[in-house]
Amino acid sequence: MRLSVSIFSVSGASFGMKAVFFLLFHLLLLSLSEAQSPGFVSIDCGGTEQYVDDIGLEWTPDKQFPFGKTALISVPNEDRKQYTTVRYFPADNRKYCYTLNVTTRTRYLLRATFLYGNFDMSNVYPSFDISIGPTPWSTIVISDASTIESEESVLLAASPTISVCLSNATTGQPFISTLELRQFNGSLYYTVFESHFFLSLSARINFGAESNDSVRYPDDPFDRIWESDSVKKANYLVDIAPGTKMISTSKPIYVGHNEIPPQKVMQTAVVGTNGSLTYRLNLGGFPGNGWAASYFAEIEDLSPNETRKFKLFIPGMPEISKATVDVQENAQGSYRLYEPFYTNITLPFVFSFEFKKTNDSSKGPILNALEIYNYVEIKDGSQDASLLASFASHYPLADWAQEGGDPCQPASWSWVQCSQDSEPRILMINLSGKNLTGNIPLELTKLTNLVDLRLDGNELTGTIPDFSGCLNLEHIHLENNQLTGAVPSSLVDAPSLKELYLQNNMLSGSIPVGLLNKNIIFEYSGNVNLHGASSDKSHLIIIIVCSVFGVLLFIAGFCAFRFCAARNKRKNFHKDNHTNARPTQKLRSFFSEIATESAYKFQLAEIEDATGKFKQKIGSGGFGIVYYGKLKDGKEIAVKVLTNESFQGYREFSNEVSLLSRIHHRNLVTFLGYSQQDGKNILVYEFMHNGTLKDHLHGPASRKRSLNWIKRLEIAEDAAKGIEYLHTGCSPTIIHRDLKSSNILLDEHMRAKVSDFGLSKPVSDGSHVSSIVRGTVGYLDPEYYISQQFTEKSDIYSFGVILLELISGQEPISNENFGANCRNIVQWAKTYIDSGNIKAIIDPSLDNDYNEQSVWKIAEKATMCVKPQGIQRPPMSEVLKDIQEAIAIEQGTEQLGELAIDIFSKHSIGSSVNVDPIDLSLPGRNNSSPEMFMQPGLR
Repeated sequence: MRLSVSIFSVSGASFGMKAVFFLLFHLLLLSLSEAQSPGFVSIDCGGTEQYVDDIGLEWTPDKQFPFGKTALISVPNEDRKQYTTVRYFPADNRKYCYTLNVTTRTRYLLRATFLYGNFDMSNVYPSFDISIGPTPWSTIVISDASTIESEESVLLAASPTISVCLSNATTGQPFISTLELRQFNGSLYYTVFESHFFLSLSARINFGAESNDSVRYPDDPFDRIWESDSVKKANYLVDIAPGTKMISTSKPIYVGHNEIPPQKVMQTAVVGTNGSLTYRLNLGGFPGNGWAASYFAEIEDLSPNETRKFKLFIPGMPEISKATVDVQENAQGSYRLYEPFYTNITLPFVFSFEFKKTNDSSKGPILNALEIYNYVEIKDGSQDASLLASFASHYPLADWAQEGGDPCQPASWSWVQCSQDSEPRILMINLSGKNLTGNIPLELTKLTNLVDLRLDGNELTGTIPDFSGCLNLEHIHLENNQLTGAVPSSLVDAPSLKELYLQNNMLSGSIPVGLLNKNIIFEYSGNVNLHGASSDKSHLIIIIVCSVFGVLLFIAGFCAFRFCAARNKRKNFHKDNHTNARPTQKLRSFFSEIATESAYKFQLAEIEDATGKFKQKIGSGGFGIVYYGKLKDGKEIAVKVLTNESFQGYREFSNEVSLLSRIHHRNLVTFLGYSQQDGKNILVYEFMHNGTLKDHLHGPASRKRSLNWIKRLEIAEDAAKGIEYLHTGCSPTIIHRDLKSSNILLDEHMRAKVSDFGLSKPVSDGSHVSSIVRGTVGYLDPEYYISQQFTEKSDIYSFGVILLELISGQEPISNENFGANCRNIVQWAKTYIDSGNIKAIIDPSLDNDYNEQSVWKIAEKATMCVKPQGIQRPPMSEVLKDIQEAIAIEQGTEQLGELAIDIFSKHSIGSSVNVDPIDLSLPGRNNSSPEMFMQPGLR
């Protein structure tokens, strides 16, 4: 097997030097692949030299990769050479791809790892997407600078290359530490769905491990990483039954061949000495359909009268009632591997399971290893992908031709524009000034949806090909090349052509008359031997230029008029305020000049008429009383009247008006205008019919009707969208600073909007800004309180408290509800969440009308939000993503797509077990009664 990596471009080098380097680099990779297990490629991203590591893996640097930059990092307790560097990329709209050469119809393990190490010295934890070709693989979310994030998949190669692409950064910059490829040679991971889905690893656990070290190559010849069950991770492998004991043996275990777990993994196990083994773990990528296997080997010497029989139980899945497992019988003896598994099973995000001994068993259950993958649907990508790949192959040494992956998905190549269809088409090719040589490749003439072609400023030779098949082609730029021959008559009949630029070539002959008479912009000067020029064309261009110039003059005049009008309006505004001034003018003068050209200024009489002279009080804000009103057009409004005459009160009023005048989002309460007249400072908002979230959780509204769980999730989603807009959609970023359940309002449809921006502040330079600590007790970020430095992570803490409120129905601070030694919802809730007892904090009024998996997801995200240090907290975009996933869990949606549903239904995914006949012949399996992991019974 030969493998190489397409990372071969030397900027500024000559063509000959590039070719020599590519050959040497290719030979180097071939020699490395032959020196270790066949089909191995290990890329040290950001590295500078090839080397062999301590376990015998041979690493190749990506130093000639044409994109991105490299950085050195240093992380405590991590001295492996491959984790001392990273390669990182701009946070732009492009994707950056590594392309690996493979053998088609062969299965591979593909692994990418990411160690942040604060390489950019920004302490902004990156979040970005990775994909395999056009198929989204995962979102990499960094939450710790010193922790390695890893993604792993098993896939069948459908083409000669596999591309791994990084793109779509939501925070920080995309980066990568290592990329690894391992070839399989057996059929353990074969599924009937592998042409349409690949397997993405969720868990691979070595139970009973004697240390925290994982088991991998050379113990595992395929270099799978078997994670030790003794490694402690938050909410991973918890709810462990009392009496769980680790056992091991040094005796050989018969594991057969192919991809069966290695002997070292099977030589350790856990046993339930009290009769049961219970675990709970989080499964990334679920809920959904997956592939799951449990691995057993009897490694204790049982006496003739001792037996070990047990069954599997999964809470909430009563249809799964596993038949009795007798490891010795199924494995045909002790010290032999037995691997029952499911090729398709529906699993939740929070997976709880129990192995429990039967009544006639003298020994408790045993478990050596576990492996779970989720199915990821393979996307077809753009319809023109093969044409573009063939076109790019004409220029193997050009940087732009090495971008890799699909031309359009998940992001388009830098020189390509695509349609927005589910299977995109190429709309534009822009390769101006890219040193193209030779003839114009014919692949371009087959792009039937092409609209814009720009090949100007190159060294192209030969004739202009026939573009008659490109019916949508509007713009052709071929100027400043070395094209020869005649102008093709086929261009006359091009139905969509608007611009044709052919100047400064070596074209000859007569221009087709129909092309000269065509109503298009046509430039062909600088072709000495080309005849048939028409002065009409130059006149046409002059007319067009003059028309454009006239339009620009009109626009300039209109803008000048608007500018003068705005100045007059501002002068009148100041004049009105001076006329209405009172003795407190010095205090107010600074804040009375509110820069709100777009904010509507109500007359006081208009507001008094709408409110019946402030008759109906409906609440109070941070510095005023709120009244109900209705305008003459029937629109209902909420009117907040400033009552605090202090400097702070006026500042908050001015702050809220200036902010709300420029921010607009469906999940922020709509600001309608303001009034400053007769000494009254008034804010006018849309009226929110259902009051505050606080009222519905622990106020008067909660006693009438409790919010169900799905509605609470929808409210959380709405509020998170509003905050995400403030954090990422505003420039500069706006930090709310007073997030709480009473500042989340509900409209007539119970959709949520964030309100009360009196304390909000913009962060003009993106840095920490010092401020007097303000906020509400119970929601206040402890780090902010201590340091008096606020960032958007202060809002994240407050939002985490709100999430805990939604789960529990409890107020943030209570002297009675949290026990004698606890007054804070954060401390109270974390105690139960960390111990795995989620039900202890769930609001009893929810009356079990919820999916526990979705509650777990929100609870775990809430605990991340209330971490003591802001740097440990996730961005709001990540919080929003988890809320949306919790909603999907609650609604029972599985985003497998129509193709997935069709394929899975044909093969009974999630309802019955499908086992490939090849699998049944694997060593250690009782072929007469193949047992399947999580199967209702034996076949």
